[in-house]
Amino acid sequence: MLVTSAVLTVVAVVAVLGLTKVWNPFGTDTVDRGQPAVLQSLRDLSQYHASAGDYQVVLDIEKDVRYVPSALAGQRTLFVAAGTVNAYVDFGRLTEESMRISQENRTVELTLPEPVLDKPNLHQDKCYVFAQERGLFDRLASLVETQDQQPFYVAAEQKIADAAKESGLAERAEDNTRKMLTGMLTALGYQVTFRQAAD
Repeated sequence: MLVTSAVLTVVAVVAVLGLTKVWNPFGTDTVDRGQPAVLQSLRDLSQYHASAGDYQVVLDIEKDVRYVPSALAGQRTLFVAAGTVNAYVDFGRLTEESMRISQENRTVELTLPEPVLDKPNLHQDKCYVFAQERGLFDRLASLVETQDQQPFYVAAEQKIADAAKESGLAERAEDNTRKMLTGMLTALGYQVTFRQAAD
């Protein structure tokens, strides 16, 4: 009799659990009441994106409080960030003087604008706090307020932008642009030469 009661109890529990999976009166619903995206402006682009670089940086930022031991106040944060920088040549800056065409000799002389490095595009899914040490007061404060991570993102953008300038990304973009234009104009039967903007 006890065995039968135990079996019935188990069956009843399983049935209730199975029913709540199908229909849970206390379940939560998610309703998206946001409005659809609205087009604000259109613009024509004349940029040739000739190269891109992927960068990663680890920030080690320490904030100390004067005359207070680090065990009580202050914090040190290791922040990992990754992003991409595009280098492009803006053909919209070309003028009539930038291109000299000789139909008789089938030659083209080009003066290209200087390549431009775009603003770093941080990958949000690859940016995170790797480790953090906090003093006692900072740990207590974190219980009632959320730390602003915006300064970390700003610092990471600057570090990546500096790395892009030193990595030769702009020079690579200029070289790739010249190769693209040379291939295109050569296929049309022209001999291509490039002049420096300072000339």
